[in-house]
Amino acid sequence: MVGFLLSPLSWWNDIYVNIPLAYVGAWIVSLIYKPAFLTAFVINYWITNILGFVLMHKGASKLAKKEGTIKPYTQKDIVKDIFISLAYTALMVVLIKLKAVRPIKEYFSSKIFY
Repeated sequence: MVGFLLSPLSWWNDIYVNIPLAYVGAWIVSLIYKPAFLTAFVINYWITNILGFVLMHKGASKLAKKEGTIKPYTQKDIVKDIFISLAYTALMVVLIKLKAVRPIKEYFSSKIFY
């Protein structure tokens, strides 16, 4: 279940799970080194996606042993999932570059937009 929540296999998980987790991780890193916010955001986002796939694979493998076989994860599925992850990553990079998403401290600074 945790794997499905973290994986990019559902349309809603990024907005409610992966992006907030990536944001929190990037914010923590930016407390130590502010210029690393964007890099930390992208890395944390990809970690949540990869962890989701790994956990789903582990869970599906255990279920398959007990209940027979499961639908194979095809190359087409992999390409689709990678494309979706890249598209969301590109969107997040654009939002960070436009300063729509930034470390929490910057939301409360005197300048709203730079």
